[in-house]
Amino acid sequence: MIRSLFSLVVIFGPAVSCPAQVPALAVLQQGKPTSLRGLSVVDDSVAWVSGSGGWVGRTADRGETWRWAQVTGHEHLDFRDIEAFSAGEAVIISAGTPLVILRTTDGGQAWTATHRDGRPEIFMDGMDFWDDGRGLAYGDPIAGVMQLLATDDWGLTWRDVSGEANLGLAEGEAGFAASGTGIRTLPGGGVYIATGGKVSRVFHSADRGATWAVYGCPIVQGSSSTGIFSVAFRDALHGVVVGGDYREDGNAADAAFLTSDGGKTWWPPTRGTRGYRSGVEYIGDRWLLATGTSGVDLSRDGGRHWEALSADGYHAVRKAKKGSWVLLAGSDGRIATLVHR
Repeated sequence: MIRSLFSLVVIFGPAVSCPAQVPALAVLQQGKPTSLRGLSVVDDSVAWVSGSGGWVGRTADRGETWRWAQVTGHEHLDFRDIEAFSAGEAVIISAGTPLVILRTTDGGQAWTATHRDGRPEIFMDGMDFWDDGRGLAYGDPIAGVMQLLATDDWGLTWRDVSGEANLGLAEGEAGFAASGTGIRTLPGGGVYIATGGKVSRVFHSADRGATWAVYGCPIVQGSSSTGIFSVAFRDALHGVVVGGDYREDGNAADAAFLTSDGGKTWWPPTRGTRGYRSGVEYIGDRWLLATGTSGVDLSRDGGRHWEALSADGYHAVRKAKKGSWVLLAGSDGRIATLVHR
């Protein structure tokens, strides 16, 4: 739902578990004409990014070199989310109309369309997968109902389950295609989807989307630029949401909240983030990073206290599915690594 602002990818390493080390950023490359919001880190060597102008980037050597390309025939699309399964396999999803979901098995040299929707109202916000190849993609409401697509085969085929789930949204309530982390899957079949706008809520399913519960959240809300932009969970009970107002990205009021009961109730941190944040990620058992256009914040105590890490802004942050590598993504196709001093 929100449009891209500016972009960077940052690599985070061993300091996740070593508080004595102070992280700093070192730019690796920049200048690509794309705003990156899609980010997927497979392991400590492989990562993919996607963004505006049909651009996709991939590294298989821990960021030493990157292969960049515009997806042929789709140079006008904004790929707001990407899910990678290996150095060869990945799925990308566009925001806006037409909705196009593409899949590659050869490292991005060729892409195959696995789903398309040309309705003018369609706008998908993100997707996430479980470890068995099942996944969900969600989008803004059509006729008051959140759009949901499901796959059982790593994105080879998709089916529209919007009617089955029938998740009704309030007038002015929608998702944000800001970082691909407005939706999160959990081991065992759990999944969370966050919304914002006039109303901001958290939708939770414990059975891969068969049934849903809906919880309110006191994050700032009430206008189209406010609400929850990202959600992350450490386990089935402990989680965090971040967001705020992207039009006032330095406003820190009610921009982050925590839960210890699986999202049923939310409470504010003792010291919050420094403003609007579009992405949040657990990078250790108690360590988190939150990023937005006004900077990056670090928490060492599960989100209760946040401290400034960088004044530079980024859109997305993700940790390796298998490993400790953490990256942040933003605009200009810039890529930097986090060093320790």
